[in-house]
Amino acid sequence: MLLIVFFATLIRSAFGFGEALAAVPLLAFFMPLRVAAPLAVLVSITIAGIVVAQDWKKIHFHSTGWLVLPTLFGIPLGLLLLTSSHQRTVKGALAALIIAFSAYSLSGSTPLELRSDHRAWLLFFGFAAGVLGGAYGMNGPPLVIYGSMRRWSAQHFRATLQAYFLPASMLGMTGYWLSGLWVHAVTRYYLLALPVMLPAIFLGRVINHRLRAEVFMKYVYVGLGAIGVVLMVQAINGRI
Repeated sequence: MLLIVFFATLIRSAFGFGEALAAVPLLAFFMPLRVAAPLAVLVSITIAGIVVAQDWKKIHFHSTGWLVLPTLFGIPLGLLLLTSSHQRTVKGALAALIIAFSAYSLSGSTPLELRSDHRAWLLFFGFAAGVLGGAYGMNGPPLVIYGSMRRWSAQHFRATLQAYFLPASMLGMTGYWLSGLWVHAVTRYYLLALPVMLPAIFLGRVINHRLRAEVFMKYVYVGLGAIGVVLMVQAINGRI
């Protein structure tokens, strides 16, 4: 369990996203899913809080604010989608778009670029993040696509995404608390994981700051593509 938390934290700290892809499914082998899910959110809050404290000067606060706001309106639609009979079709379509964007960006073609923040794009990607978060617990892909289009540096990418994930994860944890899922076992596993989380966060920062921009973005596109593949497999198999 501690090894899973260490590597998930390292991935999140180094690249700013992607730990949810494996953390919850793997943790579920060692504990009930109703414990693993809130534990992962507590880990997310800890990573985001420390990264924001470390590198707050690297945060694009304007982008963060305009991404968080529409997320709040996207979450209810995502929750509605969770119970929809068209969920597999929608998930498959989203997966196809994510895979196509990643493949296009890795192909050597000139990636799409936004030279400055644009209110409409911020609202669109923030809303899409809320929908994906409410339906599948994966807020990251729309944020990653926006950050790559804006050509954020590795440091700005990492810090800005954590500034988004901090309030989003706190809202999620509030939901778990109100629904009675923040139980003693969640807190106990969290405290046990702290000794491996903290060094992983700082090691991830070192890795992030040493990556060249072009190498960093290749890793980002590969990670985004992996998320798209997982979503596509879930859509085909009919899994939520």
